[in-house]
Amino acid sequence: MCGIVGYIGTRDAKDILLNGLEKLEYRGYDSAGIFVTNEEKDSHLFKAEGHISALREKVDDSVKANSGIGHTRWATHGEPSVRNAHPHQSESKRFSIVHNGVIENYQEIKDAYLDDYELISETDTEIIVQLVEWFVETEDMTTLDAFKRAIVALEGSYAIALIDNENPDVIYAAKDKSPLLLGKGDGFTVICSDAIAMVKETDQFIELKDKEVAILTKDSITIEDFSGEKIDRAFYTSDLDSDAIEKGEFPSYLAKEISEQPSVIRKIVQKYQNDKGELSLSPDITDSILDSDRIYIVAAGTSYNAGLVGKNLIETIARIPVEVHVSSEFAYHTPLIPKKPFFLFLSQSGETADTRQALALVNEWEYPSLSLTNVPGSAMTREASFNLSLHAGPEISVPSTKSYTAHIAVLAILSEVIGLKNGSLKEAFLIEELETVADAMQRILDHTEAIEQLSTEVLSYSSHAFYLGRGLDYFVALEAAMKLKGISYIPTEGFPAGEMKHGTIALIEEGTPVIGLVTEEPVARRTRNNLQETKTRGAHVLTIAMEGLDQPDDNVVIPKVNPLLSPLVSVIPTQLLAYYCGLHRGNDVDKPRNLAKSVTV
Repeated sequence: MCGIVGYIGTRDAKDILLNGLEKLEYRGYDSAGIFVTNEEKDSHLFKAEGHISALREKVDDSVKANSGIGHTRWATHGEPSVRNAHPHQSESKRFSIVHNGVIENYQEIKDAYLDDYELISETDTEIIVQLVEWFVETEDMTTLDAFKRAIVALEGSYAIALIDNENPDVIYAAKDKSPLLLGKGDGFTVICSDAIAMVKETDQFIELKDKEVAILTKDSITIEDFSGEKIDRAFYTSDLDSDAIEKGEFPSYLAKEISEQPSVIRKIVQKYQNDKGELSLSPDITDSILDSDRIYIVAAGTSYNAGLVGKNLIETIARIPVEVHVSSEFAYHTPLIPKKPFFLFLSQSGETADTRQALALVNEWEYPSLSLTNVPGSAMTREASFNLSLHAGPEISVPSTKSYTAHIAVLAILSEVIGLKNGSLKEAFLIEELETVADAMQRILDHTEAIEQLSTEVLSYSSHAFYLGRGLDYFVALEAAMKLKGISYIPTEGFPAGEMKHGTIALIEEGTPVIGLVTEEPVARRTRNNLQETKTRGAHVLTIAMEGLDQPDDNVVIPKVNPLLSPLVSVIPTQLLAYYCGLHRGNDVDKPRNLAKSVTV
């Protein structure tokens, strides 16, 4: 959600900024812009609504610039428009700024300092750059002092980069709650919201931490706190593979990431094996969990859906009670917590704002926590007591696919390790079963023609749709519905199959697609009865069933796997249905409208 890039050096800043913004498209955005300048103070501002390609068309190739900042905006304050797009400039045009986050007290700042300023945009961001200029002009401050003074006045979340065109060889940066990295190379420095944006330029980064200020020149990076005390922090080497963030032979990142899931499962199995070939976790993690009396999973979106499957795994294998909570609700409607809880926080990006807010509360209460994230070095990996990596590799497409299955696989491993230690599980079984899962995934991915045909013929022209299932299949139905509506824009609900008749069946019309999931033997017949109830009322029923539970008229039959792990396999056809449906409807499957990958506000 929103992305920042910045560059100062000797090369052409325009292309570096535009290329970096393209790598941040996965975060979701509705407008973009860059500000560039040079040693002669010859500055230019380019902004466009829509995709980076529209911005590229506006950028003058003849402009020479060796420093600049860029931004992709996901609208919060003010509609998507060129006027509201970043970068924003001060009234005199001396200062230019980009900002991620939300300034909660922007109206109070405006009333206190800027009544005489004519604001151009509707954004909270413009308040910051005007405030910097106000401090410089009214209180005769240096740019650095004015920048710090303005930041101290802010309440909310921010990652900020600012250029003073009177001194274009410096970029000022600061952050609180929103991610920002600083990088260096031979004769240049960069800033970015995600290393993905600049990994082609350098693999050397420093993480800027909350309430710190950075001053960048082409040859140096200085970090200090608000009082001016210098902070010494070592660079780390990013292990991102630049090839891994390219689409390669695939038509979209979504297609690539769906296809990568079998290899992700195999990689997770490999990464969590010890020298004896056994699944293993740090004793600090397992001891802390074993010392608890209840586990709380807190997550949002797709990660929440994975957490529901994780609850079943942990309770069935490790026999520990688990509750699953929506991140955005947790902080304001906190459940009754026992004396010895343990918290699991799930997030692909490790930056999800609502989940981080819940983690901050848990840290205040001094309870142990474990984050499961896909981005090494992300905020939640630092803030939680412990961290487990998903090892899924960069996930660029906004609709999350491989991180969903990676979350479930890592939760399964956690369940087995804990179950073996507390005696609930007598014998290890997961390595072989996860290999079977990976093979089953691949078999589905190797034969997608029937799924594509179903999507095109049945779903693409629908006004609404339903996914039904019981138990684990209901949890997958929730995820499947999220993907179909997010990629195809078809209103879709995931429902417990037995609950459909309690009101919702009134929405069934002639031809309404109802997709049933049948992978659990104890409830298979009941689910089919519920599907028949919708068919009797005109629904066009599609069925995804597991081998052994299948019937001759089922539309998709998935290979048989351990029932506990069935969501890892049954979700694949639903991802493909959403993907092909979005394609057929002409949607951008990698960047669906209004959606963002890293929900940091």
